[in-house]
Amino acid sequence: MGLFEDLSSFLEMRLEEFLRNNPHLELQALEENLREQEEETIKLLGDLRLREKRLQDEILATAQEIQRWHVRIEKAKNAQRFDLVKPAEEREAALLRQGNQLWGQMEVLKQRIQQTIELQKQIQTRRQEVRTKVAEAQANRFNYQAAANPVEQQWQTSGWNQTFRASSAADPLEQAFRKWETDEELEELKRQMNR
Repeated sequence: MGLFEDLSSFLEMRLEEFLRNNPHLELQALEENLREQEEETIKLLGDLRLREKRLQDEILATAQEIQRWHVRIEKAKNAQRFDLVKPAEEREAALLRQGNQLWGQMEVLKQRIQQTIELQKQIQTRRQEVRTKVAEAQANRFNYQAAANPVEQQWQTSGWNQTFRASSAADPLEQAFRKWETDEELEELKRQMNR
């Protein structure tokens, strides 16, 4: 477990150092985080709307059942079938209680939908603010690069916007480093043998 904690600590320190040296990327990371939150919120909103539709269908079906049992109660009363009236009234009461519970669930669900919509708006607003700051930071960075060494800054941060797949055996950069490291080891061995 200590090795994992050490590795995790090392990676966190390197990321913090990298972001300190490239503040515009910190804004990009924040913007990416907000984008992911917005996607999650949109997905949640879709799920809530689907649940709302199901609840509406359930409420409608329950209301139709209540209406059916109400008609049956009246029919049993008119036919003086009092042996059926009381159980039918109990069934109608149970359906009314069920309908009331479903209605309460619908109200809670509508509140959650409204809260989710508000959250999505807040995320969109925050994301737009961050996008503006990213654009400003990039403009400042490009102005700085024009005065400094533009090639150095560009290669340092271009990898941030790329996706890396560690399983790629045919990675040309990995192969180049391995060849270079092997060549260095051979040179070191030659120097040691010549002593």
